[in-house]
Amino acid sequence: MYTAAIVTISDKGSEGKREDLSGPELKKILSKAGYRIAAYTIIPDDLTVIVNTLVRLVDVEKTDMIVTTGGTGLSPRDVTPEATAMVIEKEVPGMAEAMRAASLQETPHAMLSRASAGIRKETLIINLPGSPKGARENLTTLLPALPHALAKIKGDPSECAG
Repeated sequence: MYTAAIVTISDKGSEGKREDLSGPELKKILSKAGYRIAAYTIIPDDLTVIVNTLVRLVDVEKTDMIVTTGGTGLSPRDVTPEATAMVIEKEVPGMAEAMRAASLQETPHAMLSRASAGIRKETLIINLPGSPKGARENLTTLLPALPHALAKIKGDPSECAG
């Protein structure tokens, strides 16, 4: 069983001025898919706070996967992809491409997403949109590939072709 951390990135959510609907939605989906939720937190749209949170969840907590929700748009405070880029060692661009491609079937606004995905040490980090609908749709798009991705990140030597 892999562990997952959920990080909601929202100024208003972190101040208690907005209820987080995306984090609990992601928790439901991941739990149902067999992931153990190791952490759930709400933090502000602050580059340093995001970087420090991601580094702690990887380097100290040794979480297998981190999903962030929020901060992937075009607003001045949306800095989740920049924080993620500062933390990861390898990009996984196909995941972000798959999310945008699937979301474009639902809304033209999907092309405005700056979500990214990457690896730090043995942890997969995935940025998801802040809306519950967008977070759910994007995570659901990636779910079938996650076990294989996590196994490979952990060093599984088996062949990828099946």
